[in-house]
Amino acid sequence: MILVRNLTKQYGDHAAVDAIDLDVGPGEIFGFLGPNGAGKTTTIKMLAGQLQPDRGTIRIQGHDMTAEPLVCKKITGYIPDRPFLYEKLTGLEFLQFVASLYELDGEMFRRNSGYFLKLFDLSAGQHHLIESYSHGMRQKLMIIAAFMLEPPLIVVDEPMVGLDPKSAKIVKELFRNHSRKGRSIFLSTHSLEIAEELCDRIAIIDKGRIRAVGTLAALRREVELTDSGLEDIFLELTNAAELGIIINALRKGKG
Repeated sequence: MILVRNLTKQYGDHAAVDAIDLDVGPGEIFGFLGPNGAGKTTTIKMLAGQLQPDRGTIRIQGHDMTAEPLVCKKITGYIPDRPFLYEKLTGLEFLQFVASLYELDGEMFRRNSGYFLKLFDLSAGQHHLIESYSHGMRQKLMIIAAFMLEPPLIVVDEPMVGLDPKSAKIVKELFRNHSRKGRSIFLSTHSLEIAEELCDRIAIIDKGRIRAVGTLAALRREVELTDSGLEDIFLELTNAAELGIIINALRKGKG
């Protein structure tokens, strides 16, 4: 579903993403983890076609992002961490706008938009202007916009931000259903619990480079922490050894 080779993005002398390779298969929920500033969002924006890489290639379902950007975008749903929405549109008008961009069939739009609006308790608010929406409602609208398209790939950055527990639970099940149909999810999150619960494989990026890729069991073997959870593995791979010193100081009241 995703094939990335030597992907690089520079900002001056700083390599935000430094020659990374990634593969994501059909039906896979793939986790993408890293500290702040590690290169996660830059990578996601390149996968979504919002940023042009300086070097390297991205192929989505066999299509080259540079040579066929519109084809790649049409088969990719994108849920950003900070969604931009046209506030003078109603929720339904925004969904209609997205559907028209993706040339979604009218019957499929009515069926899917109605289903997801009801699922996320937005049916009553669909005719209200987006400027009146809470952050959680805006996030749900972006999730609906992606899932109603039924794309082969959904790229998502911090999907649970602003969601209530009920909606977060629904989103998790939507991810699972999407993967069961042979479609893929590329998921970036700071929530290690969500990654551990949902992801088939996980990549950990730090300082623009991939430190490890694999199942949770494979990551445990790599860092020789056979009984540890994802948190300990993550901290080990991102060289957060100073964290123990900080925590001890805080416990002693010296922070």
